[in-house]
Amino acid sequence: VPIAITCFTRGLDIRKEKADVLCPGGCPPEEFSVFGNIVYASVSSICGAAIHRGVISISGGPVRIYSLPGRENYSSVEANGIQSQMLSRWSASFTVTSKRLKKTPEKKTGNKDCKADIAFLIDGSFNIGQRRFNLQKNFVGKVALMLGIGTEGPHVGLVQASEHPKIEFYLKNFTSAKDVLFAIKEVGFRGGNSNTGKALKHTAQKFFTADSGVRKGIPKVVVVFIDGWPSDDIEEAGIVAREFGVNVFIVSVAKPIPEELGMVQDVAFVDKAVCRNNGFFSYHMPNWFGTTKYVKPLVQKLCTHEQMMCSKTCYNSVNIAFLIDGSSSVGDSNFRLMLEFVSNIAKTFEISDIGAKIAAVQFTYDQRTEFSFTDYNTKENILAVIRNIRYMSGGTATGDAISFTVRNVFGPVRDSPNKNFLVIVTDGQSYDDVRGPAAAAHDAGITIFSVGVAWAPLDDLKDMASKPKESHAFFTREFTGLEPIVSDIIRGICRDFLESQQ
Repeated sequence: VPIAITCFTRGLDIRKEKADVLCPGGCPPEEFSVFGNIVYASVSSICGAAIHRGVISISGGPVRIYSLPGRENYSSVEANGIQSQMLSRWSASFTVTSKRLKKTPEKKTGNKDCKADIAFLIDGSFNIGQRRFNLQKNFVGKVALMLGIGTEGPHVGLVQASEHPKIEFYLKNFTSAKDVLFAIKEVGFRGGNSNTGKALKHTAQKFFTADSGVRKGIPKVVVVFIDGWPSDDIEEAGIVAREFGVNVFIVSVAKPIPEELGMVQDVAFVDKAVCRNNGFFSYHMPNWFGTTKYVKPLVQKLCTHEQMMCSKTCYNSVNIAFLIDGSSSVGDSNFRLMLEFVSNIAKTFEISDIGAKIAAVQFTYDQRTEFSFTDYNTKENILAVIRNIRYMSGGTATGDAISFTVRNVFGPVRDSPNKNFLVIVTDGQSYDDVRGPAAAAHDAGITIFSVGVAWAPLDDLKDMASKPKESHAFFTREFTGLEPIVSDIIRGICRDFLESQQ
């Protein structure tokens, strides 16, 4: 229910990051105090700002208000009968929208093939100057427009590097290209030294947080614009960003001439700051003029998820299939304990359409795919399906089950960039050979963890497990002993994943 406010309720009177309010009708336009355009100083009248922006008319109506950080240079613009005023600086800001705007398809979806959380770290130093600063903003605006910003596409925010870094707006503040473009336009030039390293570290630590709008399982990207060269060390900041799982792109503009090289702390600053020194994460433009032709190639890089190596972790870049023994010797109550074991492993990972994938096969003499890697892409759905797996009962043919899983579960995702893992849980001896099918799985690049309970032969477990056997084969006498093995499996997956990335 919207909060009823008066004509003169100010943004600073609403102490929430997001709130729905109801403006009354008949407010006198000439008495409104409004500072700014699109982004308003928090001392402004909410209803006045809403009329100024065209969200409501003089008749009033519902308005959604979003709180924003403070800024400089609030502009004076006449719109919809309201003359806003200039303000050099204020400690907090807000913007207003209508719920009806959410019906716009572009705002609702965006480019689903380019899911990324992107921070543009722009150069606001005296080195770039006001004129090139504006050209830089124009270029960033063109990139943002081509990305296809939307709730289900890329989200963007902006940080300005200067004497002291400043977050201009967060990922959660705007979900349409139109609003982002206006927000970029409103960013004022700060001046001072660029201190790019300081700003990059600040962005990695303070910008990419859940409260700021970061989404789980989505690549985190910072695009750093450097005019000439940085005024401080950015190598350490690049290390910090990588530790936080942030993919650092460097867009360098205008290289230092020979006479200026003595002022550059490290001529290899680009190679030392980017996510990986492989050419993909570095981008150069000769100057800020005629940059339109550089927009599309940069956007293509930002939308190439499989190259975002610094976002890849053992929690979001693995395919894990569970091969679950459903034979008669297990029993229904113990089968539930096996499913709980599977759930406790699965819920640790960042499951999404571009993140970790989970599949499950139950076997006796026969095999049944409970769900494949492509069936579900949320953790909630996966855990619900695991809970509802029906116990089959029957014999034990583990070798056939391994072959079935390799062929029917891993086969369709053979081109996936994720690393493949198979976790086998069984309570007895297989009636068929397990060594050959397990070797074939290893040859296909699948790492196997074998978990035996009760009567499962240790020789079978070792034959199925990947090397080194002692860290991939586990055994417990009782089904209640599965729980302590959960952490061993998770650590093993992360260990093997990290080794595969080296």
